[in-house]
Amino acid sequence: MSWLRALKETARSGLTIERRRLEPLIALRGAAGLALVIGVSLALFGPVVAASSAFGAFQAAIATFQRSWRPRPVLALISGVSLGLSTFVGYVTGAHLALFLVLLVLWTFLAGLAWAAGPTGGIIAASNVAIMLVTITLPTSVAEAALHGAMIMFGGIVQAVLIVLFPIRRWGAQRDALADALAAEADYARRLRHDPVAHFDPVPLMLARRAAAVTPRQARRRPSELHGSRGVAERIRPVLASLADPAMGVPPEGPERDRVRELLAAAAGLLDAAARAIRKGDPVKLPAPAVAALKTPDTGSLLTGPPLRAADRLAALLSDVIEAAEGDGTKEERAGAEEAADAIKAGRGGRPAAPHQPRPTLLRLVPVVIRAMRREVHHGSPILRHAVRLAAVAAVGYLLGRALPFGHGYWAPLAAVMVMRPEFSQTYARSAARFVGTVVGVFLATAIVQAAHPGPGLSAAFAVVCALLMYLLMRTGYAVGQACVAAYVVFLLGMAGDDWSQTVFERVLLTLVGGLLAMISYAVYPAWETPRLRGRLGDWLKADGRYAAAVVDQYADPAERGPDDVRRALLATREARVAWQEAVATAQHEPVRHRGLSHGAADAAQHALAQLGRVAMLMEAHLPGRGATPVPGAAPLAEALRRATEQGAKAVRERRVPDWTQVRDALERWEEENRAVDEEARQAGAEPSAGAGPVLRNSTGLLLDALEDFSRGLTP
Repeated sequence: MSWLRALKETARSGLTIERRRLEPLIALRGAAGLALVIGVSLALFGPVVAASSAFGAFQAAIATFQRSWRPRPVLALISGVSLGLSTFVGYVTGAHLALFLVLLVLWTFLAGLAWAAGPTGGIIAASNVAIMLVTITLPTSVAEAALHGAMIMFGGIVQAVLIVLFPIRRWGAQRDALADALAAEADYARRLRHDPVAHFDPVPLMLARRAAAVTPRQARRRPSELHGSRGVAERIRPVLASLADPAMGVPPEGPERDRVRELLAAAAGLLDAAARAIRKGDPVKLPAPAVAALKTPDTGSLLTGPPLRAADRLAALLSDVIEAAEGDGTKEERAGAEEAADAIKAGRGGRPAAPHQPRPTLLRLVPVVIRAMRREVHHGSPILRHAVRLAAVAAVGYLLGRALPFGHGYWAPLAAVMVMRPEFSQTYARSAARFVGTVVGVFLATAIVQAAHPGPGLSAAFAVVCALLMYLLMRTGYAVGQACVAAYVVFLLGMAGDDWSQTVFERVLLTLVGGLLAMISYAVYPAWETPRLRGRLGDWLKADGRYAAAVVDQYADPAERGPDDVRRALLATREARVAWQEAVATAQHEPVRHRGLSHGAADAAQHALAQLGRVAMLMEAHLPGRGATPVPGAAPLAEALRRATEQGAKAVRERRVPDWTQVRDALERWEEENRAVDEEARQAGAEPSAGAGPVLRNSTGLLLDALEDFSRGLTP
């Protein structure tokens, strides 16, 4: 993509306005906290201190809107306390330009590295640095700086207290994540009815897993319907794929296929019902036709072998989902769901819920974050490059703002820090959106000021209204949110005695300067994702190979090897797949040519690796129990898979085409052993392939086919 087209695409995406679900009650709570803080500060300390405290309450509320699984009061407290400390330290050093520049560079560099701990930490840290550039200009002495810092912290505390006193959809983020995972499983079941080899996007399951991680205190308070359902949903996915895939024994058409379609439709209906119940916290209401379809005895007369085992396993897992989704309703409300679950389960015992996923507390999170930041301090790290860009732009913008004859020079570094992200497309899109939003917001606020001539009280009221609109509309588009923020800042600084006419021109011009600095910094010191595509693809190949090898290993020695190895390999595969998909999406908007990996090759390789993971998942759905007979020759095949994919990943990074000779040889040797076992079984009058793992034998050839398709896709 050329630079001109890249700029056009990113600007268009930044200015896009989307229809999103609004959360008016949460927005009202945040605006009420802001109004309370401004009112108390105005009454006790005057408009200047009220402006500082308002920034603290405003930023604390914004922090609670970030996508995070931590309690919202904790996010508000972290934001308020860190901003208050930053304001005090920034003011103390502000009188000495060199010392303040050192502090600013260090602060912004650490804020950039905070992205290593996740987007929420990076956004909060960058926002605090940006707002600190404004708040340090308000005090006039060290004592007043301490007062301003304390009132900023007070704003964060007020927002946290309001969240505790007036909870809105408590555990709502976790409920949505789990419900989205179950709804994705339901959609997958419906797609399998028409496309038996449909692929599944694991992102909803990954988000649900992250949402399920809780601290010990949260684990004691978590609603019962959030226990266990995610683990069951994880186990349902391979069962659904195994039931639908013709390679597992069900013909493409006929009464057996019709029965499979009925089971998949019933599973989709029950999963949707469980998702609705969990999302709203209501008792589960099951569709009667779906329950009847799973209870009918026709399954046993139509299906045999692996498909029958998959159908029985699906019924048991769905009953577990229903039981978990029942929640804490009354005895009468739960009776129907319990009866349906028992009928579906048909005598099978439920699997006990797994222990909760541990999440470190705040104190224990500090060394975790420090280790994550240290891992990014190496050449080529996008996070490190982002931190360097952020620090350099903040310092240059601050010096440039001071040198220009406009006053309020902090607008330039503030705008740059707020729009910069580790990715090219987000940085450029936000730069365009921030400038447009700033122009709209400043001119609307100026028009209101010229018409109403508000005093401190009315200015505070206008600021609260702008904040309310910001909280309500911030998810619809960055430009919309920035228009509200620009008007909010104009009203707030006007309340503190700022000159209205001066604010309009300087803010627009310096915002443009800050956005241009951010864009220039990425062009000068980029962190392109395009050159790393081959590395991401190699990581996914290696992870897929380890997952397939771990599954085959289970057949080799069921008694010795537990399912933990398979689970860890599956999670690593998902992470590698999502990293690849995000890299491809980012590279599409970069003005960089593909280096050794064309779009066609990337698509072909992605399809082959998705098929490789899918075949491994089919084998996982039929893992043998601990007392099962080991499958001869499975261990050498697993080792060949592991070794060949590791070498293949290295070949991909070095722009070579992987070779799968050792996998092919191991598979041929294994087939010879299986033929010998079949011959012995015939001579003994037993069923052929009884001891050779029929599911594994049907799938190993598909593994090799997927690997060879991968190599063909990379062949010039």
